[in-house]
Amino acid sequence: MKKLIQFVKDSAAELKKVVWPTREDVISSTKVVLISTIIFALVLGLVDFVFLAGVEALFR
Repeated sequence: MKKLIQFVKDSAAELKKVVWPTREDVISSTKVVLISTIIFALVLGLVDFVFLAGVEALFR
């Protein structure tokens, strides 16, 4: 039980050292992730479309 209590105390002490990002940092990072995800999805969709067209042309 002592180890569990010590673990909780140590965890709380470590959380006090954390430097949390500002709201602006979180918003800008979220924008980067969303835009990157959309671009990647569009590129992957285009590649899928090209491969599908190529396979359909191959088997006609």
